[in-house]
Amino acid sequence: MSDLKSGLVVRSTGSFYVIKTSDGLLFQCKLKGRFKIKGIRTTNPLAVGDRVDFKPPEDGNTGLIVHIHERKNYIIRKATNLSKASHIIAANLDQAVFIGSLVEPRTSTGFIDRFLVTAEAYHIPVALVFNKFDLYDESTKEKLDDFVKIYTTAGYKCLITSAKEGFHLDEFKEMLHGKVSLLSGHSGVGKSALINKIDPSLNLKEGEISRVHLKGKHTTTFAEMFPLVFGGNIIDTPGIKEFGLVEFEKPELGQRFPEIRRLMDQCRFSDCLHVNEPGCAVREAVEKGAFPMFRYQNYLNMLHDIKAITY
Repeated sequence: MSDLKSGLVVRSTGSFYVIKTSDGLLFQCKLKGRFKIKGIRTTNPLAVGDRVDFKPPEDGNTGLIVHIHERKNYIIRKATNLSKASHIIAANLDQAVFIGSLVEPRTSTGFIDRFLVTAEAYHIPVALVFNKFDLYDESTKEKLDDFVKIYTTAGYKCLITSAKEGFHLDEFKEMLHGKVSLLSGHSGVGKSALINKIDPSLNLKEGEISRVHLKGKHTTTFAEMFPLVFGGNIIDTPGIKEFGLVEFEKPELGQRFPEIRRLMDQCRFSDCLHVNEPGCAVREAVEKGAFPMFRYQNYLNMLHDIKAITY
């Protein structure tokens, strides 16, 4: 029996995993038996970024993963078409970089806020990158300026980029330098195009936009970690169409909005859900324009979703 080796999961295809050891060797492995992590019902017990112990392949083909190390963190969402199961996107992250666009395809604030709330719940810092600036008209630029002010005030780092014109690519490169970063967002927003601009050696496949629906076509079919030539690692994931919340209780949701978290101690009731309770400091801030209406509406929508979930 071969001695156990340790390594990092750098690619996940669902059935097989590619493990990278500290000396740079790559091994294709599969899981031994069925794993459960903290009782979470997931479609994938193992994710890119996980550290594992494995038995190297004796026949030169497939090794066997026998142990998953404890995670520093992970980020999770509802699995597509599975109402009760969830999908771990990535593990052991230094940050998540959400890449969106206000055009072709447009990223809704509801989608952005669901991602931010989930990252907050798992204590993962998030940076927001608004790409395709070269396609924005004056009206869209004004809207973008408002979004950047709102999210910056909430406490999120924001960056405006254009992969096509090379706008703010040095800042994007510095954002990723030396860190393990999850890249996420809809298909077609330019994740791969941005990465190829700052590290052409990766030569990631770039998507195209469906001219019928102005939505991205999926190019990444599984999660994979790539080392950056200037230092750091990115985890590229399939474009996400929806982001369902997992493991949220109603009273907890407000704590995941920095603006609500700052105000909730001023509410009359400690269990205030900030909907129609008297003496609610959050609703008062909304009425005064101190808390953006679209962020509050996204909070209410998520709260409704949590109420609708039954197990």
